[in-house]
Amino acid sequence: MTPPRAPRIVGREPLPAALSGTWPHGGPETWLLSVSAYTSAPEMEAPDKILDAEERERAGKFMREEDRLRYTAAHMGLRQLLGGYLDLEPAAVPFTREACPGCGGPHGRPAVPGHPLHFNMSHAGDLVLFAFAGSPVGADVEQLQPASVVETVAGSLHPSERAELDALPQEGRPAAFARCWTRKEAYLKGIGTGLSQDPSISYVGTGPEPVPVGPWTLLDIPLTDAVPSGSGYAAALALLDPAQTA
Repeated sequence: MTPPRAPRIVGREPLPAALSGTWPHGGPETWLLSVSAYTSAPEMEAPDKILDAEERERAGKFMREEDRLRYTAAHMGLRQLLGGYLDLEPAAVPFTREACPGCGGPHGRPAVPGHPLHFNMSHAGDLVLFAFAGSPVGADVEQLQPASVVETVAGSLHPSERAELDALPQEGRPAAFARCWTRKEAYLKGIGTGLSQDPSISYVGTGPEPVPVGPWTLLDIPLTDAVPSGSGYAAALALLDPAQTA
């Protein structure tokens, strides 16, 4: 698969054109939202007109203002983008949850009922990453962590990934860990389990090239050309190849 280009920026570029039938673009499309920039957008002045009751309730439960703003901006941005793809007003976009592959409960991948468009969303710090595709997709963005944090969390990785990190000089571990973790979480979100599945089970690699997991292709998303702060983050997506599941 062709490596993805840098994400388009929500609020800076035109909304996506409406789909007619199946996904026409081949590979996935990614979008990036800067929370600090988006909070000055006209839409943020009236979130109650766009978010549904459940989203408004969840936003109201955040204790910290920055968390509430990030959640609100992320969900309003998602509704804008889906509205573009589906030719709907953002407030009219319906949401559902697919069945969890682990327990069967209604908390798997987010979806739009009755439409073949697949999407996923992730946020960290000032950034929100969105991915859209014609087959199941997962996305993750993370801020790079200091070596001390990497050392603490690395124990949850696959044994081969831990060995790869141990073989690196300390200054190279934060970037390698971020590559690995975003790939891993994108894959787990793509299959619908999230971190309820032990992240040490799947091997995605810490090196420059991600390792596919079964029928799932993993792609690192370049952020440095998209936003000035992108060098402090890593991002990845996971895309299911339906031909390998037939």
